Amino acid sequence: MARAIWSGSISFGLLNVPVRMYSAVARRNIALREIRESDSARIKHRRFAEGTDEEVPYDEIIKAYELTPGQYVPLSKEEMEALAPEKTRAIDVSDFVDLDEIDPMYFDSPYYLGPADGAEKAYALLARAMGASGKVAIARFVLRNKEHLAAIRSNGEVLTLTTMRFADEVVPAKELEIVPEKAQKPAKREQEMAEQLIDSLSTEFDPDAYRDEYREQLLKLIERKAEGKEIVAAEAEAPKATKAPDLMAALEESIAAAQGGKAQKPAKKTRKKAPSKAKKSPAKKRAKAKSK
Repeated sequence: MARAIWSGSISFGLLNVPVRMYSAVARRNIALREIRESDSARIKHRRFAEGTDEEVPYDEIIKAYELTPGQYVPLSKEEMEALAPEKTRAIDVSDFVDLDEIDPMYFDSPYYLGPADGAEKAYALLARAMGASGKVAIARFVLRNKEHLAAIRSNGEVLTLTTMRFADEVVPAKELEIVPEKAQKPAKREQEMAEQLIDSLSTEFDPDAYRDEYREQLLKLIERKAEGKEIVAAEAEAPKATKAPDLMAALEESIAAAQGGKAQKPAKKTRKKAPSKAKKSPAKKRAKAKSK
């Protein structure tokens, strides 16, 4: 059975539901070491005082805020601990909102919430009630000495909790000035064709159709090198932006290609294969082919 990383209770109104929290993400990163190329000696990093070769013990290191270059406000461990949020075991729900009101940019890390021993009935009641309402609970709780904002959702059976970013952590696009004030508006026909292309490539979301191609290629590279095979690096060519005069032509070709892919579907019936319920885009077909 999975190991819980946190335990407490969901609290709103007079209702308390004891729960355990489990990680909902399995990291698939490939661990790479740093070595010296000449003799494969492991590289280790150490803490040392700037401008010297003196290594600093961990217990002599404190936090500090840099006001100006070279000028710091030191903060002792005791001062930091005094500011730490109270270590409560409650997920305090303050509001229930509609999911589509939350911009995905506010979501951070997902977790599962499971019932604590003896709380199965209360957990099932909350999961079903939230699933029927379609609402998302906005709550606060403390995890690893840090207060988090969180969104709790339910599919009717299982509760999930996703930590969220606070409003001042999300940079408004207007502050970055990434869109020119006098941006050229597309022609009506161009927009209609772009919408048609989007519609042609629309399908039901299937997370299994998308794979981490970089990780797969890196594993293959490691296997080939381990077998002593010579690796020849191919030069990657950066894609070029479609120029404005070529937009219509690019849209027409893209729509034709997407519709051509759909036109080939009926031919599959002669092979006595069950027809797919969801319309699959060319991108999804490529992902499925690679997974084979």
